[in-house]
Order: sequence, then C-alpha cells, then structure tokens
Amino acid sequence: MSNFIQTFKNIFKIEDLKKRILYTLLLVFIYRFGTHVVLPGVNASLIKGSTIAQQGQGGLLGMINMFAGGAFSNASILALGIMPYISASIIIQLLTVVIPSFQRMQKEGESGRRRLNQITRYLTIVVTVAQAQGYITYLATQLPRQAIYPFTSAGSIPFIFRFSTTILLTAGTLFVMWLGEKITDKGIGNGISLIIMVGIVARLPVALLSEFGSRMSVAGGGIFALIIEIILLIGVILFTILLIQGTRKIPVQYAKRVVGNRQYGGVRQYLPLKVNAAGVMPIIFAQAIMFLPITIAGFANYESGGWFVTAFSNFNGFWYNLTFALLIIVFTYFYTAITFNPQQIADELKKNNGFIPGIKPGKKTAEYIDTIMSRITLPGSIFLAIIAILPAIVSNFGITSQFAQFYGGTSLLILVGVVMDTLQQIESHLLMRHYDGFMKKGKLKGRSVYGGI
Repeated sequence: MSNFIQTFKNIFKIEDLKKRILYTLLLVFIYRFGTHVVLPGVNASLIKGSTIAQQGQGGLLGMINMFAGGAFSNASILALGIMPYISASIIIQLLTVVIPSFQRMQKEGESGRRRLNQITRYLTIVVTVAQAQGYITYLATQLPRQAIYPFTSAGSIPFIFRFSTTILLTAGTLFVMWLGEKITDKGIGNGISLIIMVGIVARLPVALLSEFGSRMSVAGGGIFALIIEIILLIGVILFTILLIQGTRKIPVQYAKRVVGNRQYGGVRQYLPLKVNAAGVMPIIFAQAIMFLPITIAGFANYESGGWFVTAFSNFNGFWYNLTFALLIIVFTYFYTAITFNPQQIADELKKNNGFIPGIKPGKKTAEYIDTIMSRITLPGSIFLAIIAILPAIVSNFGITSQFAQFYGGTSLLILVGVVMDTLQQIESHLLMRHYDGFMKKGKLKGRSVYGGI
C-alpha cells in the first residue's frame, strides 16, 4: 500500500505527466457534461418516464446507450456518441483486407495511416447522418407527442426538427471524436477507448445502489450477500486481466553481423502472440447477429415465430446464451484471421535477419506462427465466450440486470482493457524518469481495446 501511495505521489512530481492527466480529466468532464445537454426541441422533463429511459437499460439499445455514456437515453446532443466512429473504423479495417489500395496505404507507414484516418473521419460523417435519421424516428415514436417541438403529427416529423437534429447529432459525434483524438495526442491513454470506459464507469454507482436496494429488501439476503457478490466480481476482473494479458512467447533468434570491430545481432528475443488477439470485437459481431431474430419478430407476427422467437428473445435463456457463445468462438477465429497476418510477420523477420530456431525462414515460419496462433485462439475464444455470457448467468441468481452487466461482456472487457492500457502508459512515464512503477517486479502490459481504435 505504501508503494502505491509513493507511486501516486511520484506521478505528480513529473510535470509533463501531471499536465497530461489534468488535461485528460478536463476533456472527460466536458464530455460528461455534454451527455446531459438535451437536444433543442425535446422536452427534458418528459424523457424520464418515457420508454426511451427503460429501453436504454438492456438489449441492443442498452449497448448503444452504454457506449454513449447514457447520452442515448437522455436524448442528448451526444446521443450517438462514438459509435459511428467505431463503425467507420471497423469498416475501414475490413476494407484493408479486401481492397489492395487500402492495403498499400496501411503499409506506407505514418503517411498511409494519416490518409486512412482521414477516410475514416469522412466515413464517420456518412454513418452519423444515416444513424441520426433512425434516432430521430425513434425519438418521435417513443416520446409523447408534446415532447417534441414543433409537435409531431401522426406519422410525421417536422422538417426543421429533423434537419437541425441531424446537424447537431453529427456535430456531437465529431466533437466526441475530436475529444478522443486530443486525449490521445496531449493526454494519457487511448482517447476513444477512454471515453467509452468513462461512459461505462458512470453507470456503476447507479448499478451499485440498485443492487444494494435489492439486497436490503426482505428476501434480498442482506449485506452478506452483497459482499459475496463484490468478491465474486473481483475474481471475474482478475480472470479478465489474465485473458487480456495472456501471451504465448515464440523465441526469435537474430543472426550475428560483424561491422568493423563491433558485433550486431545474435540475441534471442520473443514474438508475443496474444491469447485474445481479437479483443472485444467478436462479442460486438455476435451481439449484432443475435439481435436479428428480435428485429424480424418486430416486423412479423410475434406468435407466428413460436419457440424460436421466444427462446432468442430471452437474453438470460439457455439457447440464447449457448448460440451467443458459439458465435463468439466463430467470430474470434474470423476476426483474428483478418487482422493477424502470419506471412507479413514471417517476411519482417526474414528482412531483419531473424528466424525461429528449428524453423526455416519464409513460408515454413508463416505456417508455424499460423499453427501456434490457431491453437491458442481456441482457449482464448472459449474464455471470451464465458466472460460474455457471465452477466446472463449471474442474473439467474438474483443479481439485478444493471449490476450484472459488470460481471462480463463488453462492459468488463473494455473497462479492464482501457485501465490496463492507461496504467501502462503512466508507468512508462515513471520508468523513463527513473521512478518505480506500479509493480515491484516486471511491468504492466497494455493493449488496445479495438484493433486500431
């Protein structure tokens, strides 16, 4: 404990690090303030009792609301949050796999990365405008008629409201994107991921109060049951850290070179392969697929769907979660395959006179790396699936749905991943100034929550 307190003091002894942390906190405060600024023309007093506030607690809308930090259910100017940027980034990542020109830009270093970022920004505007139309329609159908000014008539939305709201929602998303980039450049941590994490953490106090109230009821189990739940949550967090930090190290040897009287190379290093290289993306892909039956049921007669629609509309049911877990395993292999390129790694090793002991450089090295990656992806995908369905499992034991979200799924993975990445960056600043880090032995290893976001 004393070591942690001393490390915390050392952080504020480093002027540059202190400025970065304070700058990050300022921008985070601005973002949180913006999530409570209601769109012009919407009556804020009529939002709380509407279906928007209720639907923002679970399902697809609950996930969108989580990423938006509660702004979605508040009808805020930042209602769409960073989701359009995430969608655009995923599209660009997939395009770099199938379109040669995008592949070339990816390999061009810093200049190529800047061009891809610029394309992502333009695509974000397109995605935001499209999503804004759906959100405006959603507001008009879910809020009372008198909640929107000018008042909506039956089946129609005033043009002035649609136009102005589209502009504001697009500007709001671009503003959040700008905040994230500024945090990355001048603050601490990955700005986009940090903004998402802040939105998740903002819901924790409400979830804790809800769970406390539930446990203090007559049949709730009392304070002892709440303590057991918190201990279990800490255990799940530790398990998630193991999954995020888990690596398989492949030894790499570099050939010796003698230049003049000096010898270069000849050292052994390691190629770290992540057990969970896909991050949180398989869960997001799987969730999108799992919401299809519910969407189809909304356009058809619910009763005609029978057992199938009933089973896949129950988020805590056995068949829903079994299918969800299997899809996560499949998408983990899929996303790892499109983002991890063994041949490129083998070519880089060969270019730098590196080789894996006992394996021929070139094609054999690529095949060896691909085999190892396939083997470690299986346990990684299974562990990821277990974490994803944990909220549903604990919900069946009486834990409230709001608090259950922190036991796994997207919330926990993002939360743990971003915290580890931010602490790793802070530790790097400490070690550069010859201060002790957070750990006496070894050092923290961070990772990006999304591959490239």
